[in-house]
Amino acid sequence: MTPKCTNDDLKAGYRATEAGAGSRFGEITLTNVADHACALGGFGGLSYVGGGNGTQVGAPAVREGSWRKVIMKPGQVAVSAVSESTAEKYPASTCKPTKVDGFRIYVPDSYDSQFVAHKTTACAAKDVKLLSHKAFH
Repeated sequence: MTPKCTNDDLKAGYRATEAGAGSRFGEITLTNVADHACALGGFGGLSYVGGGNGTQVGAPAVREGSWRKVIMKPGQVAVSAVSESTAEKYPASTCKPTKVDGFRIYVPDSYDSQFVAHKTTACAAKDVKLLSHKAFH
């Protein structure tokens, strides 16, 4: 049986793919840096962080769609499609615009997280949901 991928088995990254009309799109990547295959399944966690100290800013990402288990060989990359609405789409009084340093990314089934730089402006208001993402595949 293939063991579950742990936070130590994977290295998180981000790559932008396109943008337009108040939205940005990209992919969170998880690369298997272990010397063995591991199983990845489900949704990870994704949120903006800032303040130079990893403090969460605003609401975590909304999860979209369904998931399936993926067996990752060493060096293999799994991706999660990410959609971001821009903070500018919302009134400042509703949004509470706040500069962020990047993303906090949780590997599925893990309480350990990784930081990936992604400077932007988010909404500090928890009821404004700027981020959504799909399961890793």
